[in-house]
Amino acid sequence: MKRASIKRRPLADTTLATLEAEEKEYRELDGNGLYFRVKPDGGKSWQLRYKNAAGKWSWLGLGSYPETSGALARRKAGEHQALISNGIDPLEQKRTEKARLEAAAGRTFRIAAEDWFQHLQAKGLEESTLAKARTYLDKDILPALGDKQLDEITRNDCAGVQAEFEERGAHNVAKKARGWINQIFGRAIAKGLTENDPASRLHAIAAPAPTTKQQPHLLEQELPEFLRALQNTTSRLPARVAAWLCLWLIVRPGMLRFAEWTEFDLDAATWSVPADKMKMDRDYITPLPSQAVEALIELRRVTGGNRWLFPGVGPKNPTISENTICLVYAKVGYKGRLVGHGTRHTASTLLNEHNWPKKHIDAQLAHKEEGVSGVYNKAQYLEQRRVMLQWYADYLDALARDAAATLSRRA
Repeated sequence: MKRASIKRRPLADTTLATLEAEEKEYRELDGNGLYFRVKPDGGKSWQLRYKNAAGKWSWLGLGSYPETSGALARRKAGEHQALISNGIDPLEQKRTEKARLEAAAGRTFRIAAEDWFQHLQAKGLEESTLAKARTYLDKDILPALGDKQLDEITRNDCAGVQAEFEERGAHNVAKKARGWINQIFGRAIAKGLTENDPASRLHAIAAPAPTTKQQPHLLEQELPEFLRALQNTTSRLPARVAAWLCLWLIVRPGMLRFAEWTEFDLDAATWSVPADKMKMDRDYITPLPSQAVEALIELRRVTGGNRWLFPGVGPKNPTISENTICLVYAKVGYKGRLVGHGTRHTASTLLNEHNWPKKHIDAQLAHKEEGVSGVYNKAQYLEQRRVMLQWYADYLDALARDAAATLSRRA
């Protein structure tokens, strides 16, 4: 239908549908400042012509046709005209709302969490630490909180994430996740994204972890036969050295698995472990008894060209598995009787029974000394521990010799 033939106001739906495109865009007045626009490509839409408070004429889009019918466009126009009569500019209101939505889009927990994770990456944390945080972010934390506005997240929301971990028995992960969420909000507050702090004090309602079950370990009278058996192991050199270092250094097997050659000074007989590999998140140094230095020199001939002391197989396994040390002990007949973490209990018991100072033992075990907080000396009691560990390694050698002498007498 050509425009010259239009006689009715407001425009009938049949008229709207049959208006044809022309070479140039044109508008048809529907009434009361409402126009129907037809573009050269055939696109049709509604616009309101109005004068703002400054006396300037403006066009306000009210929706495309046929999605927006004539009746709906007239209702919208009436609503906007009521605002205009009260001195409110609908275009300015629309711009303000758009800015608010854009700002809100940048204030979601997901945005804050990704910023926090990028900050972790920039700090150069260990890949294993980053991978663990990324996994629990993607699987648990972001699905629960990611799309919510930082200002709208409640303490109950954060407590719910903590409870999800606890319900499946992952109390240690619940503790880590609680710390991560707290850090995310802390960083968001510091950047001015929110003043909301719903993740603090969650530890007060954390479910108590079940009593820790003692890891299988050996007592002193069981050590001679075990040590003799371990000396005769047929396990590969990296696994064998890992099993012995677990005994000599009484460190956590997980920390040992990810040991790197750059962390060792064999001339000074020390191993310096960065905080991100430590359970207590503090730098740590352990002395190396002479037996450990000799074993490491031998191991360096085999894996010294690698980043890791104990490299794994394939890109998915950069280091030996968490079960490797346990398998070494199992192969010499101690399956279920001793595991890697159990060596710490064995050493602690033996050293205490031989009257070594508890504070030196705890420092070697990387336990937090009672009554000490804040400043921590990564080399705490280093020289005293050096003497203690050398005595311990020598004592283990003596126990193994006793086992050999006993076997010789039996023969």
